[in-house]
Amino acid sequence: MLLGAHVSISGSIARSVDRAEELGCTTFQIFTRNPRGWRYTRLKEEDVDDFRRRRREAGYEVVVAHMPYLPNIASPVREGWEKSVRSLIEELRRCDLLGIEYLVCHLGSHLGKGVEVGTSQVVKAVDRALGEVDPKCQLLLENMAGQKGSVGSRFEEINAIFTKLSHRDRVGVCLDTCHLYAAGYDVRTAGGLEDAIRSFDELVGVGALKVLHLNDSKGGLGSRLDRHEHIGLGRIGKEGFRRIINHEKLRRLPMIIETPEDEHGDYSRDLRVLKSLYEGS
Repeated sequence: MLLGAHVSISGSIARSVDRAEELGCTTFQIFTRNPRGWRYTRLKEEDVDDFRRRRREAGYEVVVAHMPYLPNIASPVREGWEKSVRSLIEELRRCDLLGIEYLVCHLGSHLGKGVEVGTSQVVKAVDRALGEVDPKCQLLLENMAGQKGSVGSRFEEINAIFTKLSHRDRVGVCLDTCHLYAAGYDVRTAGGLEDAIRSFDELVGVGALKVLHLNDSKGGLGSRLDRHEHIGLGRIGKEGFRRIINHEKLRRLPMIIETPEDEHGDYSRDLRVLKSLYEGS
């Protein structure tokens, strides 16, 4: 089972490997820099070497990175879009330096200009970034929770992007369970999960699905509320996650938790719950 958490790079990027090991992760996700700002420092050669060495020693086959919070590649505003694309290009380069397999990117918001405009901007951003960088790292587009103005909460919107990409073979998808549920896909039930997987396969192709974000949902079905909850304490529930992580088309994917750390528990708690639900080979 490839199961892990989003861990901190505080202190040095190589410390993320130590933190993942301490949690008992078999894969993990990081930000390659401060996710809350536009500015960043270049990766030092010694930091890159340390990360690669520690990862090799620890035996991690798959590592995932996540884009910072501020970029919006669906933006219709030229200045913001250009800044976002530059950030995407830089993150792809950083991932290649670090030897990271996947970079997850939120699609962002069309800022009231409509989904068609937003999907068009995403296509242009991805094509430009991949045309400039040609990375070994694969870019993964993450589904959104259906917030106002968001792009990519429905599989039809992801399909609209994929059908227009010039480099479709170099782009995949990361599905977040909280986002799916909030957007109206009832992955809590057996029938709802099968319907969601069937729909995704028909519109995008299950082969494009490379990573799962496992997060329970504080909001109800179709609430459009992007609020992550501890595994089993939200609306999807333990039995929902039992079905998700053991599904024949999902069980071998890298799975990452991004759950809260609060009075109800932390990553250790949620990883322990998921391991107890996994039914083996």
